[in-house]
Amino acid sequence: MKLPVIKHLTQFIADNDEDYVVETIETLEALTEVPSLKDEELDVIGELISNMYGAIEVHKMEKDGTPRKEALNSFMGRVMGSIDR
Repeated sequence: MKLPVIKHLTQFIADNDEDYVVETIETLEALTEVPSLKDEELDVIGELISNMYGAIEVHKMEKDGTPRKEALNSFMGRVMGSIDR
């Protein structure tokens, strides 16, 4: 996951609508089922999907009243904590 990408997508959601990102995730998930995709291509799609889910989570925290910077740090802390397990 890349924090700058998540920040950018979070701003996109705030400026537009979360539904755009949700629909994009659904499209990318459908693409992962194409049998001819190479592992590298699947990795890129997976990274994009992960960043989009991250942005949705950060946006939800913001809607609950958490300042963006704190929401981003909290989310990334959870991600790093789950990796360390």
